Amino acid sequence: MPTTPNPVGNRTDRSVTVLRDLLSPKALDSVEWKRWIESGRTGTAIHAPYETDDDRQATAQLIRFDPGSHGDLHEHLGYELMFVLQGELLNDNGDRYGVGGLFIEEPGSVHRISTATGCTLLGIREAPVVPKN
Repeated sequence: MPTTPNPVGNRTDRSVTVLRDLLSPKALDSVEWKRWIESGRTGTAIHAPYETDDDRQATAQLIRFDPGSHGDLHEHLGYELMFVLQGELLNDNGDRYGVGGLFIEEPGSVHRISTATGCTLLGIREAPVVPKN
């Protein structure tokens, strides 16, 4: 049987992660960043609002790239959505994405991303990736 949603303002007990104003440099600077050290990857830091423990290992990640840095070459086992919050991102197919740019890599795609100027992204993966370095 369908349920009636709670009217606005009525509180319910549930856990909600909130990151506000992610297009603001001040908000992004206040996030707890951890250096992402991995073979084939340079100059990156990560903040993961969630990671699942199941066999598909879905994740949401804020990723900060220093100027001149790049990710690792990898293959996607599921879809990946990337949204540029700051700077400019370069995909190895020649595409460039500025602030507000969104792209989706499909399962089976192999790519490496980089930046000349530095950038910050929101990345959502529905499954892990396989390094190809």
